[in-house]
Amino acid sequence: MTQMSPSDVPSMGRRQFMNFLTFGTATGVALGALYPVANFFMPLRAGGGTGGSTAKDELGNDVTASGWLSTHPAGDRSLVQGLKGDPTYLIVDGDAAIGNFGINAICTHLGCVVPWNSGANKYICPCHGSQYDANGKVVRGPAPLSLALTHIDVEDDNVLVSQWTETDFRTGEKPWWA
Repeated sequence: MTQMSPSDVPSMGRRQFMNFLTFGTATGVALGALYPVANFFMPLRAGGGTGGSTAKDELGNDVTASGWLSTHPAGDRSLVQGLKGDPTYLIVDGDAAIGNFGINAICTHLGCVVPWNSGANKYICPCHGSQYDANGKVVRGPAPLSLALTHIDVEDDNVLVSQWTETDFRTGEKPWWA
């Protein structure tokens, strides 16, 4: 029978270190796995700062007012890439000018892109039939909210898209997307 000497038994310091290392590793893995789940349930934050970002066309080129107005007639509603890459409708006013607001094309029901139906003079979602008037206000569900608005400004012929934070002129309420 052999007897163990005190040097054969790990010291308490080593045991504590190994326990700490094991616990720390397990905690790090668990938190790393839970972060995406917790982030999914956090509400979206408004992006960008002041001044806005340049609108982009379907090829990723900057949209200019002169170029846009030369190819889009009065009353036209066509998509550009707006804030955070969201599809946004630019509206050409009757006086050959781009409107001062854009309409985000993401349906507030399930996130489908809502096309403009010129025959019905409204936006109609192809997924579940939600309908919005010409200004993006919901007129028929199941969508619970109107389409989000963005500011459209023209500076040095560049079309800029920026966050809409004022009262929603369609409902008279604080914007839900801000």
